[in-house]
Amino acid sequence: MKSLACDVLIIGSGPAGLAAAVSARDAGSERVLVLERNQELGGILPQCIHSGFGVRVFGSDHTGPEYAQRWVERAAEANVEVMTGTMVLEIGRDLVVRATGATRGLIEVRAKAIMLAMGCRERPRGALAIPGARPAGVYTAGTAQRLVNIEGYVPGEKVVVLGSGDIGMIMARRMTLEGARVAAMLEIQPYVSGLRRNLVQCVQDYGIPLHTQTTVVEVRGKDRVEEIVAARVDSSWQPIHGSEWTIPCDTLLLSVGLIPENELSRQAGVALDRRTGGPLVDQNYQTSVPGIFAAGNVVHVYDLVDDVSEVAMLAGQAAAGWAAGRLPVVEDSHVPIEAGINVHHVVPQRLSRPLDGTPAKLACRVQQPIEETALIAVRNGTATLAQRRLRYARPSEMLDIEMPASLLRTLDPSASLVVDVTCPERGR
Repeated sequence: MKSLACDVLIIGSGPAGLAAAVSARDAGSERVLVLERNQELGGILPQCIHSGFGVRVFGSDHTGPEYAQRWVERAAEANVEVMTGTMVLEIGRDLVVRATGATRGLIEVRAKAIMLAMGCRERPRGALAIPGARPAGVYTAGTAQRLVNIEGYVPGEKVVVLGSGDIGMIMARRMTLEGARVAAMLEIQPYVSGLRRNLVQCVQDYGIPLHTQTTVVEVRGKDRVEEIVAARVDSSWQPIHGSEWTIPCDTLLLSVGLIPENELSRQAGVALDRRTGGPLVDQNYQTSVPGIFAAGNVVHVYDLVDDVSEVAMLAGQAAAGWAAGRLPVVEDSHVPIEAGINVHHVVPQRLSRPLDGTPAKLACRVQQPIEETALIAVRNGTATLAQRRLRYARPSEMLDIEMPASLLRTLDPSASLVVDVTCPERGR
């Protein structure tokens, strides 16, 4: 078995992994190694041929492949080492990683710091327990995206999309452009779960029927999907008896949420957040295991790739600092950050001590939309430490608020922070 050593080892070469690698090199790490299980770098980006990537990071609009290529080139310029076609098998004690590949066989990498950047995966049909037959023609939206954009196959002619996530809305438009007919998009919530711009550009502009508070209650078909049964749902998401109707189709695309890819994290003993499914991290994106960091969709699912890259750059810099002994050792004491009123989750979930006075940006998602003026606030008991007014707050769009360095320097060690998002016009 071949043995290697590096300063920072990064697992995954998506937008988080590549940005973290470049940042770690810029921060002084001599040897940064990226392990990627696919044969090409970029993670999911090569199959995302639509535009909308990199407006903030690079100052211009890119498709997914273009955005990935920009980071591939930056990684090459920074002398980041990459190994494609290499699957990580385990993360052992003392930051020893074992991996394997068809051309390299079994390898062992000893790292001073590890960055988890494995991204996320789609929630499959099995997680939904949709009744009915098991014919061909049921795909996740991401699988259909790869079939169309990479493999060159159109998976169906008459399509129903279940869920209104961003990939689902983008694929509704893509299938339409490929000549298929999208008969309906069904969303169990009373609002879409993807970005408003995708609702307009991918659904409304193409006249695709959208039914909210609606779900699929049965799939019918022998060898291939022939029709689905849709039904309205009540406030508890239970189908309303008598509201069912059938929609003839040969394809059902599922866009029902993403799950952070954290099997390796569990194996390494990293504590996970029950709400996000990703690691619990501090302001440096260090996990509960010293020396192991995490960034991108493996922590929680982002809606914009620019956010992924920017956070990964901060995490990569911190990982480089840890590898060089510049980052303070995390003490057992930390300031917890909890989700408060109308907040589903907050990242980071804690501020580890000692606090160095660097500003900390907190990100969160709301549980219910607020279409009027919204207020995001960080409080300690009855005291409001920071607040920010917003035009609106929607579950599909991540919110953020910065904790100033001056505030962090004076934060009491026994503090416990809570993030709320309320509507001041409603008095709550």
